Parts: sequence; C-alpha cells; structure tokens
Amino acid sequence: MYLLKENISLKAYNTFGIDVKARFFAEIFNEEDLRELSLLPVFKESRLLVLGGGSNMLFTKDFGGLVLKVSIPGITAARSPENEDQVLVTAGAGIVWNDLVNYCVEQDFAGMENLSLIPGTVGASPIQNIGAYGVELKDVFHSCTAFEIASGKLKSFDFAECHFAYRDSIFKNELKGQYVITGVTFRLNTQARINSQYGAIQAVLADRGIRRPTIADISKIVAEIRVSKLPDPSTIGNAGSFFKNPIVEKAEFEQIIKTFPDLISYPAGKTKVKLAAGWLIESCGFKGIVEGNTGTWKNQALVLVNHGQATGAEVYSFSEKIIDTVAAKFGVKLEREVNIL
Repeated sequence: MYLLKENISLKAYNTFGIDVKARFFAEIFNEEDLRELSLLPVFKESRLLVLGGGSNMLFTKDFGGLVLKVSIPGITAARSPENEDQVLVTAGAGIVWNDLVNYCVEQDFAGMENLSLIPGTVGASPIQNIGAYGVELKDVFHSCTAFEIASGKLKSFDFAECHFAYRDSIFKNELKGQYVITGVTFRLNTQARINSQYGAIQAVLADRGIRRPTIADISKIVAEIRVSKLPDPSTIGNAGSFFKNPIVEKAEFEQIIKTFPDLISYPAGKTKVKLAAGWLIESCGFKGIVEGNTGTWKNQALVLVNHGQATGAEVYSFSEKIIDTVAAKFGVKLEREVNIL
C-alpha cells in the first residue's frame, strides 16, 4: 500500500542533504500502488517529481507539488532466449543500483562491474544513461517498463526507443515528465569481456600483479577508486559528479591543447573529444576550496559538497562561479549533470 503524506522534509531523500519541504509526498512499492495513486485528485492536479535515491538532484527551494518516491523491489534473472551466453536480469526501479551490481557480480553475470558504487536507484539509471570507467548503462540495457502518467498504462521501451546519448536519454528530453520507470531489464554475459582500459584500473591491476582479472576484481577495484576520490554522502552531502565532461570538436580541442598541453582528454568518436571536467575545474583553482557552506571535494574538484548548512541556492550560485571561471579560461562551457529544482 502506498503512503501519502503532507509537508514532508526532503532532507533525508536527497544526498546533498538540502532541507526543503514537499507539499505532498508518496512512496510506492509496486505498479498497483502507482495505478491507485494516479486516480487521486492530488496526483492529477499536482506537479509531479519522481525520486529514486535523490543522488542526482539539487533542491533550491520547497516543492509545491507531489514527490513520488519509487521503492519497487525485486531482482530476477533468466537465460536470454536469443543467446545462450547471455542472461536477462530484471530489477525493480527502487533497487539500490550498487545492490544490483553486487548481485550480478556474485552470480558471475558480466557487464556491470565497471559501474560499481554509482549512487542512486535502478529506475534512474536509464534516464541519466549512467556511466563510469569506460562503460555506460546503454552497454547493458535491454528494456524498461514505464507507467505513462497521462493514460495510466504501462509501456515497454526497447534500446532504440530510449535514444541514449552521453548522460542522456529520451526520458530527459521528448518524454521528460511523462513516464515513471517501474523496472529495468539488463542484458548481461555469462562469458566475461573484461573492460580494464580506464587508466586507474590498469594501474591497480599492474600494482597487484593481476594479469587475468575477473569481474569481481574489476568491481572491487572500481569501488576502491571511487571511495578514494569521492565523498560518502552519509558523511558529507554531495551528488557525485556535479558537471558533465564537456565534448568538443577536434578543431576546438587542438586549439585548447596548444595553450594547455597537460589537458586530460578522451576520444569521443571520429570528430570529437571529451575533456575531463575535473581537470578543468582544478586548473582554475577550485579543488578543495570552501566557500561559505559549500565548496568542492578535497580529492575531486568535480564534486560539489554541502559542509552542513548549505542551501541549494548557495550550491547553485557556487556552481555558476565555476562555470563562468572555466569558460573564461578555456572557452568551454560546463553543463551540470545534476538536476536543478
């Protein structure tokens, strides 16, 4: 049964720890809860905000509508009818992402290990096309089930229908605010194809003398790297990487590299280059800086933090300062990865 409440603080429901209130708040545990809730006037008449783990959100003010917390559980696995070396794993939208990754690694289902320890829930993963260490959600995505708000019907989206791009999907664009994802199915492999191309992973493998890593090795190393660089939201409020790595044309990259030869970059197709946003920000002197109640993390300039009493507006203003400074120095405009409300 869903739970419907009024005037609820969202501090415990966003990893930045911003203390704002929701006029209405409901938590659902299955698709039937969602159907029943959608029939109520409060659902039909209120602005709707769907929350998973609240790990990619910055609240700058109170929310006057209905916050929907999706807590649908469950993980199942079945052999793919199309390929005997693949398995289809389906998870409820409320499953903690890293719990799903751990489950897959323990079952020896390969493909998700590079995505270890990413905060958030399964339901948010295709919206953002989450990614890390050389792998993106789209690389393991099979399909998802979503509740259409206007019709109250469930719809299945396959890979092509999701229009995945870098940290992007159809759910952030044409279909933004029209669907609530209730479950996601992933296509994983029973025969591992290890992806250790990311420099930090290779360095750790070499240091430990691991020549033939397993997916468990990769998952463990990725988690250790993330812990060493990123702060724990339970200790200090943050939403992980606050900005996207900017992608520029090769001609623009070649001009920048002339002035800044130490610039960290990665290939992004035949004609484009991805720049390391953390390097750009750090080069502007922002790494570990404290400004009022906010600032950047001491080990990773890409992460903005709440030192305890920051408001969302304060964090947003600080991010504006970073964007302006980077643009002035490099001619590159950073884009926020975090959703601003």
